[in-house]
Amino acid sequence: MEKHKIIELKGICKSYGSEKVLNDISLDIYDNEFVTMLGPSGYGKTTTLRIIAGFEHPDKGSVYFDGKDITALPPYQRHVNTVFQKYALFPHLNVYENIAFGLRVAKRPEEEIREQVKEMLRLVNLSGFEKRHVTTLSGGQQQVLGISDII
Repeated sequence: MEKHKIIELKGICKSYGSEKVLNDISLDIYDNEFVTMLGPSGYGKTTTLRIIAGFEHPDKGSVYFDGKDITALPPYQRHVNTVFQKYALFPHLNVYENIAFGLRVAKRPEEEIREQVKEMLRLVNLSGFEKRHVTTLSGGQQQVLGISDII
């Protein structure tokens, strides 16, 4: 049985000024697939989703939905949407590990990770919460933690 392709990105490129965020990205998403994009802040995950939804336009490349080119369609004419749930936190990690995750993916030294996590916790008024499970935080605390890797 052949899979039905729902979304297809072909050769997507996107820059903001001189910063190239997406460079020739191609992706196929099939019916009944669950796709996760994971990576550090600034690597183009949100930009990719915004291009699929029509809130950003690629500098180069095409977006297809059900085989139809929707690259030029405005968001309200697309049958796609993005919903972020629970502030993009990893529920199985504590507060410290949620903040450290992106730094570890970027292969930063552990000493640098400790220093940056400590500073981030201070900046968002969560010092002392390092070992707390994210599910025990208030909604506001989860929101602050969820954006802490982009500050």
